[in-house]
Amino acid sequence: MATKHQVIFYPVGNGDTTQIILDNGKRVLFDFRHKQCAEEESTPEIDLKAALKKDLADAGKESFDVVAFTHADNDHIEGSTDFFWLEHAKVYHGDGRIKIDQLWVPAAMLLEEATQEQQSEEFVLLRQEARHRLLEGKGILVFSQPEALMEWLEPKLEARGEALTARDHLFVDAGTVVPGFTLQEDNVEFFCHSPFVEHCDDGDIIRNSAALVFNVRLQADGRTYDYLEVGDADYCDLERIVDITKYHGNEDRLAWDLFNIPHHCSYKALGAEKGEKDTVPCEKVAELLMMGKKDSYIVACCKPVPDIKESYEQVQPPHIQARRTYASYLEKVGGRSFLVTMEEPNANKPKPIVFEVAAAGVTWTKAASSFGSAAIVASRPARAGA
Repeated sequence: MATKHQVIFYPVGNGDTTQIILDNGKRVLFDFRHKQCAEEESTPEIDLKAALKKDLADAGKESFDVVAFTHADNDHIEGSTDFFWLEHAKVYHGDGRIKIDQLWVPAAMLLEEATQEQQSEEFVLLRQEARHRLLEGKGILVFSQPEALMEWLEPKLEARGEALTARDHLFVDAGTVVPGFTLQEDNVEFFCHSPFVEHCDDGDIIRNSAALVFNVRLQADGRTYDYLEVGDADYCDLERIVDITKYHGNEDRLAWDLFNIPHHCSYKALGAEKGEKDTVPCEKVAELLMMGKKDSYIVACCKPVPDIKESYEQVQPPHIQARRTYASYLEKVGGRSFLVTMEEPNANKPKPIVFEVAAAGVTWTKAASSFGSAAIVASRPARAGA
């Protein structure tokens, strides 16, 4: 039977949740943002908890194979500690909670500092969960191995009578392929672009800069397609990723058929100045945008970005100037569509944006109404081969 994967983007407002469903049934969830108000029918955001629980139940699963939190900002973790089974405390067990077989987090997440008043906040609970799993030595991968984290970990390993290197296999460096998935066995591999060690060892930790960034290479019947999963990196972070990736001869890992652009269509992922009509991208980000393949797609996980006067004056993302720039570069590379999660199929009640990845290419499937029932309309797939 032909291989077919899915990449699903959920309409969660200015926030991120993306799921990869592999042909073999494994599921990788990037970020989780559930707004309490989304449980009301009148709100445009999806009831993420209900949607994911139904999805898993329909597949006969009680857990995700991987849940990756790119960083600890609220719009990437909101509602997660009410939804997932957390190993570190029994209060987070049971009650229909969804289990995480393997947790992926940046090292910065384990180094989060909190006041006494913040101890019940979600970023602290996820920090505790990550620390617990790391100490137990199972169910986690930590991305980058900064000295600051080892100064916390090594005394605890010593107290347990374990070697100081006993957890080294649970750390993943930038510029390497993540263990546990292979093209041969799973038809996918995850190449880690970021974070770098210096993101945590150079002083103050900036969440967006120390976040997870991946090239996800999906294979279908011998053909490969590339998905860029980027958290909230700004243009300086992307410049560094481009430079280092090219320096090490991994330029193919910058190419993309599908690009989840950073920071909810903020101009700051492109350049230093928003611009009046368009944001001028810095040189390296422009290079990255030109790495898009023919028939590629860009997805912005954000609120609607209408081309109206008020949008040009908006301070917080999404920024229409950034949208215009992305659309311009997508046209230059012969791409297919720039999609906004909170606009498809309409802004009143958006639905998940679903892509299928098969030998013929990357296809955006669109739900349509046909005599009162759901039909599937597919856009032309990306060119076969990569």
